[in-house]
Parts: sequence; structure tokens; C-alpha cells
Amino acid sequence: MSHPTTRILAMLELLQANHRLSGTELARRLRVDQRTVRRYAARLEDLGVPVVAERGRHGGYRLMPGYKLPPLMLNDDEATAVVLGLLAGRRLGLPGQATETALAKVQRVLPDTLRARVQALHDTLGFTLAAGDPAAPATTVLLTLAAAARSRRRLRMRYRSWRPTGDPASAPVGDPAGDPGGGPDGDGSERDLDPYGLVFHSGRWYVTGHDHRSAQIRTFRVDRVISAEPAPGPAGSYDVPPGFDPVQHVTRSLAGVPYTHQVEVWLETTLDQARRRIPATVATLSQDGGGVLMVTRAQRLDGMAQMLAGLGWPFTIRRPEPLRAAVRDLADALHANAGR
Repeated sequence: MSHPTTRILAMLELLQANHRLSGTELARRLRVDQRTVRRYAARLEDLGVPVVAERGRHGGYRLMPGYKLPPLMLNDDEATAVVLGLLAGRRLGLPGQATETALAKVQRVLPDTLRARVQALHDTLGFTLAAGDPAAPATTVLLTLAAAARSRRRLRMRYRSWRPTGDPASAPVGDPAGDPGGGPDGDGSERDLDPYGLVFHSGRWYVTGHDHRSAQIRTFRVDRVISAEPAPGPAGSYDVPPGFDPVQHVTRSLAGVPYTHQVEVWLETTLDQARRRIPATVATLSQDGGGVLMVTRAQRLDGMAQMLAGLGWPFTIRRPEPLRAAVRDLADALHANAGR
């Protein structure tokens, strides 16, 4: 984006996509200073694009209400970026049908030469990331949740409950023991939610916020939201707790899904090293003397023993006591294999 004309057009795209942007934000996105932003705004006005400059502390730039731009035009680099984004989004768990149709539409309008090159990329591109969960959320629900979270507007939500199947990994985060008052899997419960934010994690979409039914901060899988609509009342009807981080809350909620065994193990390593090896969704880590205390849950103790062995650090088991036997069994099996 080194050519001035390219940056001016980029500024026009930003103003078209946003109701209003401050001079500071425009300068950051365009990688220029605010004086240059003012010059670009004047140039757009010379070209007949009605840019309104608002002065003052909360001022910024916006397009005149009602102004319509010509149809969307993409250069080769932009079109390729869109196709790559759609290909990656399909793998990550974006709404499948919308991704497929958007990809087909973009490819259909590409120039022949570029279409052939992009198709070659489509045919030869591989992913190390596993395919996303097929239970993608409904686009309408996703956009409604996002709009409500941004405007701080309460939602009336119908949520599909969960019935325990014996596999804790299938439990929806926020409802680890099922949804009290809800029916079997497929039934719905109604609740009012003050959404604090959306989080995309490991192929799934989550919304977290204050659930008025339980009077707690809860996290829900978006693909289980049957419907969502604004509740009566104005925007800005609630405040997010100071310092609340939706990403941290979701990852901690995932780590807190109940399993059979409560595990506490002291690791002889540093907190930074432990965090690089052990995701926040797997365990809670805290500094403990000269090492790190790992607190987690496990469905199978033999799997936990294998995890501890794979970390490669000296460790001390604090609980549960049967984990010691699982580690000894693993050591015996490895010793027997070494002698074969």
C-alpha cells in the first residue's frame, strides 16, 4: 500500500465499511500520520466523494449519509486474499453453506487467468489443522449476538439443552452437568442473556455473558442457540465487568468441564515453559514455590500418566493417589518394551 492513490482508495473502503473512524484509527490502519489523513480526505472530496470531517475530542471522518459507492471491485491480490480466507474459513468452522456459495461467486467473476491460478491453489492446498466441527452456527444468530455484544443490548435467547451421554467432552461449556430445567438433547430453554463477547476456539463458536436465568456469567456454544433476538429495552442497558476478558473466560470454562478425576501435580519447571506446553483449555497453571502447580481434570488416569511422561519434567503427584499407580504401570510397560 505504498502508492498514495492506493491508500486513498483504501481510506474510502474503510469509511464505507465503518460508520465513523477517528483520524488516529485511520492513520494507524493506513500507516500514515494524521496530517496525511486530512490530505486524503480533501482529495476524496475533490473526487466528488462527500467526506464529513467532525472536529473535537470525539471527532473523526465519515461518509455523507445516503452516499452509495460503485459495485465492489477487487484487484488480483485482493481477490486471492478473499479466496484464501474462504478456504481457511471452511476448514476452521465458518457457516458451511454460506462459505461454499461465497467461494463459488467470487471464483465465477474472476478473470480467466486468475481463476485458473486460484483453482490450482484450491486443488493443491493442504491443511495440518483438522477440519472444523460440522455443527457451524447459523449466520443470523452469529450476527445478532455480535451486534448485541457491541451495543450492550440484552438478548432473549432460546438454547438447545444437553443431556449427559457419559462423555464429558460433549458437554456444552457453561452447562457441564446439563441444563437444569431443560429437556433431552434437542429441546430448548429460554433465557435472557447480556452478551459480553464472542470467542472462536478450536473450531467452535462461543458466546459468554451474564445469564439472567442462573444469575451467573455463563458460556454457551453458539451452534446450540436456536434463536436470538433483542429483548425489550434500549442499547447500553448493561455494563461489562471491569477487566473482563471473554477469551480468558471461555478457555478457563473449557478447562473446568467436569471429569471423573481431580488432578493436582507439581511440575519442576517455570511458569513460562509450562504455558508454552500446556494449553489453558487443558489445565490451570500457577506459580508454586520453585515450580508450577498444574490443576486439571481427567477422564482416564492412564492418559494423564502419558501426558506427564510426555512433558519430560520431574513432577510430584499431589492427587489423586491412584494416579501414582497409573504412572508406575506406564513405567513398567515402557521398561518391558525397552527389553524386547
